[in-house]
Amino acid sequence: MNAVRTLLEEHDHIVQEISGQNDFGEDLYVTFVEDEHVTSNVIRVQVKGGDKWRRANGYAVPVSRHGDTWADGNIPVYCVVYDPGNKRLFWANATQQLRRSGPFNRPKVIGVSPNAVLAAATMESFVAQARRYVGRYRDRQAVLTHLGEMSGVEFDPADHVLHIVNGYDEDLIFWGSPGDALATLLHSALDWEPHLVSLASLMRSEMPPPDFAADDETAARIWNDHDLSSAEDLGLSRAETIWVASCFMSTRQADEESETVFDSDDCEGCPNCTGEEPVEHAIIAADVLHEYVIDRIVTWFEAEPELLQRSISAMREEGDLEPEFVAELGPRP
Repeated sequence: MNAVRTLLEEHDHIVQEISGQNDFGEDLYVTFVEDEHVTSNVIRVQVKGGDKWRRANGYAVPVSRHGDTWADGNIPVYCVVYDPGNKRLFWANATQQLRRSGPFNRPKVIGVSPNAVLAAATMESFVAQARRYVGRYRDRQAVLTHLGEMSGVEFDPADHVLHIVNGYDEDLIFWGSPGDALATLLHSALDWEPHLVSLASLMRSEMPPPDFAADDETAARIWNDHDLSSAEDLGLSRAETIWVASCFMSTRQADEESETVFDSDDCEGCPNCTGEEPVEHAIIAADVLHEYVIDRIVTWFEAEPELLQRSISAMREEGDLEPEFVAELGPRP
């Protein structure tokens, strides 16, 4: 811990030790300083030293019982490992790793890359990354709080929550849990009453049903599940429908990317590792419908090229979007 404290203080950052009498899962508070001015950017640091944390592909810090506080606390947590063999420090963003995995698939350890060296030469880039993450983390927590107060819902920090404002100044919130094929739509015009939807149910009123094979009873049941709302049921415009569909697609991609974070050493016997054949269930049918709906949306765009541009324009003009996302929409026509 002394090596971490000394290095940070040599670069004029403020370090405060946390009492070691209680195991809170963090050892230091670090407040970053820029040009002799104290910033509002603070991180918590868990420090580990010794050979026992070394692994073949880097280092590992046990999460133990700290998963919830590291993932959902008000201040992000970073892990720093001191390797006495090479006398170097290595770091990892514990909060980011835990939040990517979701609340139901928390890893047992925080992986620390041997390339993530914390030293005088890398201090500037480390501080820049940490301050950038703190800003995004704090801003997202504030957004979730605001949207929750507005809609009367309490969101979990790991949830997928996206928000748009339509041309009538009405708010629409997409709310889903990591890995879930269903999502809840909250619409101010509908008095914030929650409506459960799937990508298939959303598009049910917009396209013909697929040609179900005789053994596709599960897929047919999902498609015809009228407990799930369609775009027509909710009175969504075409632009709003496209936006919700894009939320399903982007969150699904984020979930798939998060699966690559896991280390096989932490596996407790999934079919991929045991060689067992996975049991077929409703998720497979949901995947079939997902692909069908995506194909139909692509067909829309091919048959009606201006539809994509109109949807982008609607999102640009009507949506309450982050500047980075707006930039990804491309230049204005």
